[in-house]
Amino acid sequence: MKRLFVSTLCLFAIALLADRAAGQQKFKDVVGAVQVGPVKQNAAKTLEVPYITWGGDVATFYANGGLATTGNSIYGQHGLKLNLVPGDDFVGQVKRYLQGDTPFLRGTFSMMGLASEALGNDPRTKPVVFLQLTWSAGDHLVSREALKKTNDLKGKKICLQKNGPHVGMLDDILRVAGLKWSDITVVWADDLTGEKGPAALFRADPSIDACTVISPDMLGLTGALDGTGSGAEGTVKGAHVLDSTAYLSRSIADVYACRKDFYDANRATVEKFAAGYLKACEEIVPLKKEYDTNGSSPKYMEVLKLAQKIYGPAVLPTLEVDAHGLISDCTFVGLPGNVSFFTEKGNLNGFEEKQKLALNLAKEQGYADVRTGFFPAEFDFVQLAKLGKLTADVSAIRTPRFAGPEAGSDEDFLTDDGRTIVSFTINFQPNQDTFPPEVYGADFQRALEAASTYGNAVMSIRGHADPTKVLADFVRAGMAKGLIQRTGQSGNYRYSLQNKPLNLESTAEIVKLLERGTFDGTDPNPRETMQAALNLSLARANSVRDALIQYGKAQGIRFDESQFQPVGAGVREPKIPRPKNLDQAKENMRVEFRVLKVSAEALQQGDFDF
Repeated sequence: MKRLFVSTLCLFAIALLADRAAGQQKFKDVVGAVQVGPVKQNAAKTLEVPYITWGGDVATFYANGGLATTGNSIYGQHGLKLNLVPGDDFVGQVKRYLQGDTPFLRGTFSMMGLASEALGNDPRTKPVVFLQLTWSAGDHLVSREALKKTNDLKGKKICLQKNGPHVGMLDDILRVAGLKWSDITVVWADDLTGEKGPAALFRADPSIDACTVISPDMLGLTGALDGTGSGAEGTVKGAHVLDSTAYLSRSIADVYACRKDFYDANRATVEKFAAGYLKACEEIVPLKKEYDTNGSSPKYMEVLKLAQKIYGPAVLPTLEVDAHGLISDCTFVGLPGNVSFFTEKGNLNGFEEKQKLALNLAKEQGYADVRTGFFPAEFDFVQLAKLGKLTADVSAIRTPRFAGPEAGSDEDFLTDDGRTIVSFTINFQPNQDTFPPEVYGADFQRALEAASTYGNAVMSIRGHADPTKVLADFVRAGMAKGLIQRTGQSGNYRYSLQNKPLNLESTAEIVKLLERGTFDGTDPNPRETMQAALNLSLARANSVRDALIQYGKAQGIRFDESQFQPVGAGVREPKIPRPKNLDQAKENMRVEFRVLKVSAEALQQGDFDF
């Protein structure tokens, strides 16, 4: 529940006093002049390893038996001697890493990207990313009542902590929504939480439209992930979660990296560290599942007590709520996730793609002058599994994650009911039923990337039809049956229904009238015309889905076909309810991609999320 690993980054934030309009201060300038030195070890040959305040690091504590390696711990049995030290001050981490106090660096991939130029300036310290710990499921974008989906962020004021994990998360949100950083106004908070955090500024300043927060602050503002603040009990009236890593499940990747010179000279040590961490995950995850299922697990309670002992009662006041919540806010990827992250081709959330996005963010937003990449560790994962005595199958086959009815019915996708997180559309020509990649490839790529980033959401492919023919048949049938009266002249007709004004732009009202069968019995029958439009829109949605899947396979992209759900909306939601010409009618002929929230029960997955 507490992503506090950058809470001490207020040191970094204080140094970055320039307003965003003047550009970010370079990370290397904040770090300052540091003399790069060789990696140090004390007389006992103990290595210093930083940790941060995050659920994924509890597995590191477990593997080590505490802050200092114990003989009977997983790491102790591997012959490692580690001293775990706080690393929430990321700037301090980078300095100690460069000086040689530690060969390891702990953060999120986007944080690594912000520091990339400082880290890679010397070939000895260029990072080797060797372990993915988790994906975040506990970071959120909370907004005021007026905002309904992330497309609405354009022109809005958003508060987030300087240089923390939410910079990368917001970058993902904006990119999927088709927005740029220049489309929003940023209010930088000094801290991640507390009096100088985004939640406090959001409360104090009504002009702030949204803020990025961790779970405790989200609960304080909204009351629940799917709740809306009432203004009572400290909540903010109308505040709700606009987006969350509960759905945006492939945004924040937590990783470990080490210095290139250390990796080259001590690869076996790095492999033992990775194998031991993954073994700890394989032991903790079943214990957590036992606790979640039965409400008790003595061994899991020992894990929670260890976390509370290290982080302290000020950070984790309770075991069942705070310590358990800390672990629950992260999703362990385990061995299968690391195989996927580092080796799987076509993985839009793998090392190469995450590096590209992190370096783009660093360069474009002024954290770095040049793109300075990282090395991926080239582990033999079969051998790593043997080293760690891991039970997970490195060749595990994915199963459809949205195959169950919980993902939603056609009616669920049609009514939406506030489930849309973000949307975008493609348009087509009249009578078009094919969607060639030469024309729509960029749209398909965007949809696949959005679905990949929103790994815990459904991508609804929503077909729409133009209502012109339905309106014409509706008017003819109504006049023939004496239900509709028309006055005025061509181009300026006025209509009434049973002597009451009738607005032909009131699509919902007309749909209800036709569904009742009141206008049946004429030729053409407007209700049948409306049904034909619905069938056509569904057929187009299916055609787009088929073309998108073919495109993804041709490009070698890894994706889950079950995540894409076609639905026909027919004429229910025209952009222009009463078109006056063909160009306006074409605006209604569209397929809309909607990223939709689904319940946790809709997700079919194993112990590890990969």
